[in-house]
Amino acid sequence: MMNPMKTDIRLKPTASPVVTMITETFGFSRTWSLAVVAFAGLVICFAIYWFIHTAPPHTITITGGPPGSTFQKSAESYSNILAHSGVTLKILPSQGSLQNLQRLENRHSGVDIGFVQGGVTDDTNATDHLVSLGSVAYEPLLIFYRNPAPIRFLSEFAGKRLAVGPVGSGTRTLALTLLQTNGIATGGDTQLLNLDADAAAQALLQGTIDAVFLMSDSASSQTMRSLMRSPAVQLYSFAQADAYTRRFSYLTKLKLPAGAIDLGKNVPAQDVWLIGPTVELIARTDLNPALSDLLLGTAREVHGKASMFQNRGDFPAPLEHDFKISDDATRYYKSGKSFLYRSIPSFWVASLVNRTLVVILPMTLVLIPVIRLVPQVLKWRTQLRIYRWYRALLVLEREVAGELTPTKRDELMTRLAEIELAVKRLRIPAKFADQFYGLRGHIDYVRERLGAPVPQRP
Repeated sequence: MMNPMKTDIRLKPTASPVVTMITETFGFSRTWSLAVVAFAGLVICFAIYWFIHTAPPHTITITGGPPGSTFQKSAESYSNILAHSGVTLKILPSQGSLQNLQRLENRHSGVDIGFVQGGVTDDTNATDHLVSLGSVAYEPLLIFYRNPAPIRFLSEFAGKRLAVGPVGSGTRTLALTLLQTNGIATGGDTQLLNLDADAAAQALLQGTIDAVFLMSDSASSQTMRSLMRSPAVQLYSFAQADAYTRRFSYLTKLKLPAGAIDLGKNVPAQDVWLIGPTVELIARTDLNPALSDLLLGTAREVHGKASMFQNRGDFPAPLEHDFKISDDATRYYKSGKSFLYRSIPSFWVASLVNRTLVVILPMTLVLIPVIRLVPQVLKWRTQLRIYRWYRALLVLEREVAGELTPTKRDELMTRLAEIELAVKRLRIPAKFADQFYGLRGHIDYVRERLGAPVPQRP
């Protein structure tokens, strides 16, 4: 006669070793063992996917500015610094801030980050998937003009020929906003020309236009210096600078001291008050956190020096205007780079260690308590199943001690057979085999007391 217990707990030959181990160790059925293996496999696959998916990309794309502009030069500086960390920065020239914002808004443009001046957004801009890594510089608006007498207010430019910057530039956006505030709108007597910086500067020097609006997002420093040194051209000073900054929160009042351009020739001849927004480094919300830290470290190296309009260490700064400062940038401004990126020289090694810890640590915190709890629950569950039939067997044995009539004896034998059959069907982990076989031995003992022969088992 085949041993029922042996037949009951033996797995099919096709069962995998892992399933066999789980079944024999924990006493699960084959179905539950397969479910456990499948679940564990899914967790491992998810961990591997997450580990690979969260790796920083080796190449990112920035939208800069026209050739020679401050935006383009900054992007080139970023590229050189990031290359030392093994990250390639692809630079896309642009017309300026507005085109940069449009590219960032377009999810299919392939652009990851870009320079955008404050104030270029409007209600139609969908900025929910864009965040700011902080402001990186002041961007003063410079208005050069030809006129016999100094011009004090922007309204005096009415009726003149004004170069307000090319379409797509932040210069044009700000210039039109300020002119409209002073009653000068498109379609009126004032000619608003879409000339680029070089063409506008040349036209102003030749006297074919009356004024040009320039900003660093679309004009080179060389172009601005050439106009600054021209005796026929004047630099507009904002007499109402405080009023403009109160009305437009993204604008800042800036001072260009006398002689700042040329001390020997005293250019400019007197202090000039300017206004301008800050330039923000804008990124998509899905920018890798490790790259966010790397970019902010790069921005600090590029923009953190003292210049004509800022002190050393003023930028980058978490100045929030049109875009929310990202959570990663906020953390960086509070505590700097994370410990791993400060301690490990290689960016990629630090990233690997960081992602490994992020995967292993949570799993450890979850699995260790579970691993400790499972044996206790298993022990409690298994013992309850064994003790259940021990209690039934004890009750039956007490009845054996009484007077046994043939009918009573047959009844007890039937109950004992039912107990034995139920015990044979139990799935017991291997570590509890001694208790299981002990229970079967006690069943045989009660059978002997009933006067029945003990079955021979192979």
